[in-house]
Amino acid sequence: MLRLSELKLPLDHEEADLAPAVCKRLKIDPAALLKHRVVKESVDARRKSAIQIAYSLELELQPELERQLLKRFKRDPHLQPASDTRYRLVGQVSPGSQAPPRPVVVGAGPCGYFCALVLAEMGLKPLLLERGKPVKERTADTFGFWRRTQPFNPESNAQFGEGGAGTFSDGKLYSQVRDPKHLGRKVLEELVAAGANPEILVKHHPHIGTFKLATVVRGLRRKIRELGGEIRFESRVSQLCFEPLEDGRRLCGVELADGQRIAAQQVVLAVGHSARDTFAMLHEKGVTLERKAFSVGFRIEHPQPLIDAARWGECAGHPRLGAAEYKLVKHVSNGRCVYSFCMCPGGLVVGATSEAGRVVTNGMSQHSRNERNANSGIVVNIETDDVESYGAYPGDPLAGIAFQRHWEAKAFELGGSSYAAPGQRLGDFLAASNAAPTALGTIKPSYNPGVVPADLGQALPAFVIKALREALPQFNQSIPGYAMDDALLTGVETRTSSPVRIPRTKALESVNTPGLYPAGEGAGFAGGILSAAMDGIRVAEAIGITLLRQERPGEPSGSACDPA
Repeated sequence: MLRLSELKLPLDHEEADLAPAVCKRLKIDPAALLKHRVVKESVDARRKSAIQIAYSLELELQPELERQLLKRFKRDPHLQPASDTRYRLVGQVSPGSQAPPRPVVVGAGPCGYFCALVLAEMGLKPLLLERGKPVKERTADTFGFWRRTQPFNPESNAQFGEGGAGTFSDGKLYSQVRDPKHLGRKVLEELVAAGANPEILVKHHPHIGTFKLATVVRGLRRKIRELGGEIRFESRVSQLCFEPLEDGRRLCGVELADGQRIAAQQVVLAVGHSARDTFAMLHEKGVTLERKAFSVGFRIEHPQPLIDAARWGECAGHPRLGAAEYKLVKHVSNGRCVYSFCMCPGGLVVGATSEAGRVVTNGMSQHSRNERNANSGIVVNIETDDVESYGAYPGDPLAGIAFQRHWEAKAFELGGSSYAAPGQRLGDFLAASNAAPTALGTIKPSYNPGVVPADLGQALPAFVIKALREALPQFNQSIPGYAMDDALLTGVETRTSSPVRIPRTKALESVNTPGLYPAGEGAGFAGGILSAAMDGIRVAEAIGITLLRQERPGEPSGSACDPA
């Protein structure tokens, strides 16, 4: 099997044109191409007058012909032997043997769900604990809050509940992390098996969309249970339990908010970036934590056709292209980096707070991406030293959380203390007028529970505001019209990533709490749905190696997690 990449065809080609294009590229007889399969598809829009679709394909030919082609094209990086992307478990519980004590996974986001899934595939029957509700009930609570038909629920919202924070987002499924073991392929295949559109296996920038993602997480839940795992909702872990040893202590389980104790020797913390009470509990229990850099800013909305025209030119609106995305970055004079974050084509700005009395924004798209506005976070980097003054004491590892809370509370106040968000026309924001805005422009805000005109110059620290005011006009060079006066800013975006990292060993355990496995975005080891799910798989493998070695003592695992 060979892999041919960067095969480009015009935008208006037909599927039947692929095989002839392969044969022409490789100079082979059409009868020699036994099978072909698209494995990746992307858009090459560098020439807007001649946009092309670029393909990577797996080709099946006679073995002798494959050898001849590899020799003939040995200097061509676009023809290589196809990789084996099949996922293989590190081990399984032996049939008829007694399973080891079940691991506990805390958090039913992508990290927790994929950790639990792989543990269940090994036969380890994990227990998955989620503080929020199942996705159907969680969706009703979240949309009810946005529409002001239900009160805010701090345990069931855009951050907490089945599916994690990514459930109410664009459902982006791409990552820039290294993936030599093809864990990302495992994630995508499981999502398709759970109900996602098979196109995510081939699109260069695949996404699911909010409503479809809700269906998919129910499919993952069902598979984990069929494999012997258990999932409990509305089960918030409030404490870690330890038993004393002569030379320290040993993790022995968790305690829930209702007082119930659950015994466990392996506990995975996949709690997401907004589990602030959990971080405080870990700090109190002496688990090593450290600050981590993150970013804050605003959401910006433009008419989607403006972005389409800038990206696709005259081809805007072509059904093969869909709603256009963008990625922007600018380094500014005060040393900050201003960049787009979680860009949602044809999407909505949504309320993403997880605490009462605070306003947080995020972006969300359905699979169709057919809403009138494009939105994106435009954010500025916050370094660990920037939050020092917000901590309870010098070096406080939770200072970043205090920073986030301060500015989220300020946004709540600027929005009228009603969960409405403060918003401002870009032209007014750039003018830096001290006058309080009284109206918004022609772009209708998509944020619910509503937007109130406000001076966003007060909504974030001065160095962030300065960086934004310098960078936003310069983005016009990349996207003509981006700095239009009526573009709408909505504040504040503060949950770009976790402000805390829970350091871990090469065996993926906490550096000072053996048996505790920090994982995913909340622990500082992922950024997005795909990378969080991949980290969950890595942690499951580390636990599996440990438990299955205990089942078969003396048997080598051959894993990089083994001690030297």
